[in-house]
Amino acid sequence: MQKFDEMFASLPAPGQPLFQLAGSQRQVQGAGQGQSQSQGVQGAADVRAHYQTYAQWLARQPAELMKARREEAEMIFRRVGITFAVYGAKDEDGAGTERLIPFDLIPRVIPAGEWRDMEKGLVQRVTALNRFIHDVYHGQEIIKAGVVPAEQILKNAQFRPEMMGVNVPNQLYSHIAGIDIVRAPNAKGEGEYFVLEDNLRVPSGVSYMLEDRKMMMRLFPELFSTHRVAPVMHYPDLLLETLRASAPSTTDDPTVVVLTPGMYNSAYFEHAFLAQQMGVELVEGQDLFVKDGFVYMRTTRGPKRVDVIYRRVDDDFLDPLAFRPTSTLGCAGLLDVYRAGNVALCNAIGTGVADDKSIYPYVPKMIEFYLGEKPILSNVPTYMCRDPEDLKYVLANLKDLVVKEVHGAGGYGMLVGPAATQAEIEDFRQAVIAKPDGYIAQPTLSLSSCPTFVESGIAPRHIDLRPFVLSGKEVQMVPGGLTRVALKEGSLVVNSSQGGGTKDTWVLEV
Repeated sequence: MQKFDEMFASLPAPGQPLFQLAGSQRQVQGAGQGQSQSQGVQGAADVRAHYQTYAQWLARQPAELMKARREEAEMIFRRVGITFAVYGAKDEDGAGTERLIPFDLIPRVIPAGEWRDMEKGLVQRVTALNRFIHDVYHGQEIIKAGVVPAEQILKNAQFRPEMMGVNVPNQLYSHIAGIDIVRAPNAKGEGEYFVLEDNLRVPSGVSYMLEDRKMMMRLFPELFSTHRVAPVMHYPDLLLETLRASAPSTTDDPTVVVLTPGMYNSAYFEHAFLAQQMGVELVEGQDLFVKDGFVYMRTTRGPKRVDVIYRRVDDDFLDPLAFRPTSTLGCAGLLDVYRAGNVALCNAIGTGVADDKSIYPYVPKMIEFYLGEKPILSNVPTYMCRDPEDLKYVLANLKDLVVKEVHGAGGYGMLVGPAATQAEIEDFRQAVIAKPDGYIAQPTLSLSSCPTFVESGIAPRHIDLRPFVLSGKEVQMVPGGLTRVALKEGSLVVNSSQGGGTKDTWVLEV
């Protein structure tokens, strides 16, 4: 049976497709109906209320028109240069490859009430995570209380002893957080939003959220007159406001820059895009230098003091004097200036200690410990392979689980048991046995799926959502996020590096 859980509350009988192409008309079938019609949606009661207007519109669109719109979107994205560099991939000449991230024409729609609940949960979660990071580098009360084991933090590869006792502006460490959300059945069989992962270091993808919205408004302007879709295009303004709010108190008019590793980084388009949208300079490490306890950037008019660095460079490469000596991506002496409080880094050094996948299972306890509240958003049940009992269960059930490296990212270093070969499972088994504390495991969720326009027509594909949470004078976000879609049939991996695409995310205002 095809599943479109995001759009439909109930489904047709097995073998009865919800959408099908017929000549030049797109046809829609109601649940349990044997006949189809090209106008409207038969059995419309089966369409979730917030999708009904869109489903009726989609039913009227000729297949040729939708295909032409998709080709137009691809041409524009390619012309603008909205690409994603894939590490390790080579073209036929042996050069590195950049791929166009596939864009799907069919939006993901979230009703206002669901978004309000999700937003409250995200604010709560990011607030607790920032409290946790501050505690880790100061009193370590959560360790003393026995809530999180000391070795989980102090032996974490992302723990930075250099940050112990360092006071950062407003006690905020993760100013920009990308929280990965999935919708799946809960114990009652109802759709519920779960947090899959916290990205607190240098989360990427917000430029695709903005470009997807711009593209939808260009291709289908009529849809925005029939749907009250909450705006997202003011995100760069909120981001700049957040960055300026983190500036050292010694300046009233802070200078903000975006620090990029350079044009060969996979997310370079986003770095350049956000700098341009905020009206600030895009710099590389060689453009910065330290003098008399401050950071300056080189300009055609001479040195200019920098107060806030939105860094898209990992900790290890920020300062060759403090971390990796061979790094040419950062600025020598930056850590000393930062520790002295003369420059702000967004996000802070050492933030990664909170987005390690082995720390993720403790976030609900953090919320209760720091805020005295029950978590609004639930975690996905997680097995920690460092625990002997959990390890025993994981090794016995690899074929049914998703197993992840605690420091993995981009869909790499993971095993999706139900989709893996026996050889892949056995290879992973040996890796887990060799280093159990390097892995966690989760049940294979029945992720919600959304209608997606693929080569064969409209088909179900699994999706997730990454809202971007900004922490400055207040915690705020634009209504929506980046919906990623697993374009391979049956796949649960949505990452762009693994062939995933993106959709526009509509949060309805009413």
